[in-house]
Amino acid sequence: MSPLRARLRELQVAVMLLTRLPAGRIAGDAPSLAAARWAFPLVGALVGLIGWAAFAASLALGGAPLLAAALGVAAQVLATGALHVDGLADFADGIGGGRDREHCLEIMRDSRIGSYGVMALILATVLWGAGLAQLGPEVGSAAGAVWFVLIGMVSRAAMVGLQELLPPARADGLGRLASGRSRAARAMVLGLALVGMALAGGAALVLGLLCCGVAGTLGWLARRRIGGVTGDVLGAVQLVSEVTCWVALALLLAPWAP
Repeated sequence: MSPLRARLRELQVAVMLLTRLPAGRIAGDAPSLAAARWAFPLVGALVGLIGWAAFAASLALGGAPLLAAALGVAAQVLATGALHVDGLADFADGIGGGRDREHCLEIMRDSRIGSYGVMALILATVLWGAGLAQLGPEVGSAAGAVWFVLIGMVSRAAMVGLQELLPPARADGLGRLASGRSRAARAMVLGLALVGMALAGGAALVLGLLCCGVAGTLGWLARRRIGGVTGDVLGAVQLVSEVTCWVALALLLAPWAP
């Protein structure tokens, strides 16, 4: 199999894992999640474009920024099947309510949502929507698609980076299947940093540093409480990184004035 075809199959696996978008079928043995991890930021670009399309279309049709923001958030959540949303809720419940490592992991595997998870989702949704609404036309134009793509990519690159640094917390699950070092993943993160700087300059640097800070903080917490990463930890890192980026961008580009 040619290297290009192998990379395309890995991208297909990443789309199938991180979204609910139609991605066809893979003939023969599918690439491992660890091999496909480099493509996670590319999937983020696709999801970001979907969010921008819903956001921009709403503004173009005369919708208020708040309505456009709600539709933009909804489009991305639907495209991902609420995968990262579920991860944040489980992470908040497990870390917030667990007595010890085993109890934390038990709670994170429970499909029911608790008070920590509910509050985490409320805060994430409100902050995400508020950031988009404040930006409004600043990111609703064709040029604004760059921000959706960039934030979609860097927030998923945060997941990739954390997997490079921390071991899986369980012997099974997504965290285990996608674990291990990956030269292709490190190359993707480096390439994204260079392209982001070229396209958005200092703002891209700020967003990248924020994602590193989120990944570092949640990763430290996960390492201390459960010994490593799980799929829920990665989902929480992605969503919190994305929300943080939109809030920061709103403060940088569209500061509110009475």
